[in-house]
Amino acid sequence: IWLITAFHHTHKPLPEGTSFEGQIHEISEENIEFLHDLTYNDESGEKIVEQEIFENVFQAVDQAEHFIILDMFLFNTGYPGKEKLIPLTTTLKEKLIQKKKQNPDIEIVFITDEINNFYGSYTSDEIKELKENNIQVVITDLTKLRDSNPWYSSIWRTYFQWFGTSCSGFLKHPLGNPDKEVTLRSYLKLLNTKANHRKVLVADSGNTTISIVTSANPHDGSSMHSNTALLIKDNSLALDIISSEKAVAEFSGGTISSFSLPHKESNSEITAQFLTEGKIKENILEDINSMQENEEINLAMFYLSDRDIIKSLIEADERGVKVKIILDPNKDAFAREKSGIPNRQVALELLEKTQNLELRWFDTNGEQFHTKILILKKKDKTIIYTGSANYTRRNLADLNLESIIKLVSQESTELSTEVIEYFNRIWTNEDAEFTLDFQEYKDTSKIKILKYRLQEWSGFSSF
Repeated sequence: IWLITAFHHTHKPLPEGTSFEGQIHEISEENIEFLHDLTYNDESGEKIVEQEIFENVFQAVDQAEHFIILDMFLFNTGYPGKEKLIPLTTTLKEKLIQKKKQNPDIEIVFITDEINNFYGSYTSDEIKELKENNIQVVITDLTKLRDSNPWYSSIWRTYFQWFGTSCSGFLKHPLGNPDKEVTLRSYLKLLNTKANHRKVLVADSGNTTISIVTSANPHDGSSMHSNTALLIKDNSLALDIISSEKAVAEFSGGTISSFSLPHKESNSEITAQFLTEGKIKENILEDINSMQENEEINLAMFYLSDRDIIKSLIEADERGVKVKIILDPNKDAFAREKSGIPNRQVALELLEKTQNLELRWFDTNGEQFHTKILILKKKDKTIIYTGSANYTRRNLADLNLESIIKLVSQESTELSTEVIEYFNRIWTNEDAEFTLDFQEYKDTSKIKILKYRLQEWSGFSSF
């Protein structure tokens, strides 16, 4: 039974509408904005926080007229540390409630992950308030997804899932929420290691629909993280995103209305495409593998561990492609210290197996370099990927729910120049010490290398 269950839940059909590859849409440059959050210490040691992403999310909520659709992974105020944080969760909650009170007919759908109710142990105060104000909250049904950790999940599905997770708990909250105790059964569900990891907003404003696809969470504990996003005003792209989100809502017991949005033709040098789950990896590998000598790959990433992506980067270096990578050192996680797995082990492998690949660490100080952006500078165009997906097996192999935007600029545009300048600013430490040399976090532990490879292969990991 255990083996049959493991096989079925790693090979079963994906829920309809997932692993989505949207249409390629031509979009005028003035309708696209690159947004970033960046936290760093200046030359005097003072912490500087540059933030653009949620300012635009809040503005989109304020301007919405008929609908707001959000799909956000982390949405809670729990945090074990004592640092002063930005109240992103509360602000977004209050803005959504205020909008619903001002306009009772507006459709607001908030899709989120089970982690915010700690897998059914309780209902968070934020989610209760949204529901009490007639806002539809959809908790993603993760059991419909394939199992990323089949050796454990098959046992959980066979023996434990039938007992549920609710009722009063007695165990300390593992994510540091001091106000909540959780059940043992919710811990057992946590160990399935799967998530709706998307971070998306779609909202109408007049004749235009605003879409924001980002790596940032409306989560107080994540409020100091560095992140990136794309804001795009285009109805056709928005309909693709809505279609994908409607599929998640429906297999999780929720509903999203069908919208008819006016289509506007655009003749532009920039195209945008919405991708989710495994379609992200397919496109990334195809584009990296097309890179030729003297073309450039710039990658800034929170987690890098997927074996196919790593192989493609090594092969790109062998072809003479210039590869630059900025990684989070994987040392900070919500007031806890991490081991450096997987990035330090991957960094060591990349530098040992390549001739010219360059790699630097973002200099984090309690927060995370949570950015996920890939910039491919080809001779005739620039390709940009950004969104929720880390480059790990769980994020790219049709296991987690993920979302990104792929932009293609056929010539040098202000937008592509802005994105490249963002990367170069960090890489060169233009006006602060953003990044550090590889030697600062070099780790040659063979035990950790083995641990990384086992975790990546088995799915029993936090990445």
